[in-house]
Amino acid sequence: MEKLEDLKIVAEQWWNQGIEYLQKIPPNQLYAAIGVLLFTTVLLLLSFRLVRRTKSNTVLLSGLTGSGKTVLFYQLRDGSSHQGTVTSMEPNEGTFIFHTENSKKGKIKPVHLVDVPGHSRLRPKLEEFLPQAAAIVFVVDALEFLPNCRAASEYLYDILTNANVVKKKIPVLLCCNKTDKLTAHTKEFIRKQMEKEIEKLRASRSAVSTADIANDFTIGIEGEVFSFSHCGNKVTVAEASGLNGETVQIQDFIREYIKP
Repeated sequence: MEKLEDLKIVAEQWWNQGIEYLQKIPPNQLYAAIGVLLFTTVLLLLSFRLVRRTKSNTVLLSGLTGSGKTVLFYQLRDGSSHQGTVTSMEPNEGTFIFHTENSKKGKIKPVHLVDVPGHSRLRPKLEEFLPQAAAIVFVVDALEFLPNCRAASEYLYDILTNANVVKKKIPVLLCCNKTDKLTAHTKEFIRKQMEKEIEKLRASRSAVSTADIANDFTIGIEGEVFSFSHCGNKVTVAEASGLNGETVQIQDFIREYIKP
């Protein structure tokens, strides 16, 4: 109780000293100081709101050639598979709300979706968009998964160890496409196989001189078998079918990070 009384006395002394100091300041100077303080506060509030409003709405569709990225792009945009689409040689991009959201009332934030070519020679295009990415959808062909498992895992490993992805903790969706087919592999099987391949990549690349490694970061926990749960950014797994228009899990993932 004595300590509280002492604190109360000290606070009252400070308050009185403050009042005396303010009374000594000429009114013009005092009003000017208050005006500057209010003006600075307003500027800070406006800047904060502007930063919140300019949060990125860019989502990247990446993956190997033939995984079905372009079909998924058109399904998300207008609900059509655009039968006859060819392998993209240039980024296919657009800013829109999902076709399933057209009937919703009120203002909905559009998504800037970029379908990045999967050909190995064109993958540097991905690097151009990563700095502005809010999320990444990595598409895997669940039907032809095993022959492409190694290549897909290497590509995903390069994304997960990319400086932009690690520093910004960009969330990644491992999207298993074409799971409607009878002989398609399940998302759990694909997840486990890719974790095994990435574990091999971790071991082999850690043995190489750091001077020969393009990426600045490693992933996983030292001494433990790799799991996507060990990544600093969130990695989730989902199923989809571009041809059948089953894209709900992709939309839910995107809207988790780009609120409508």
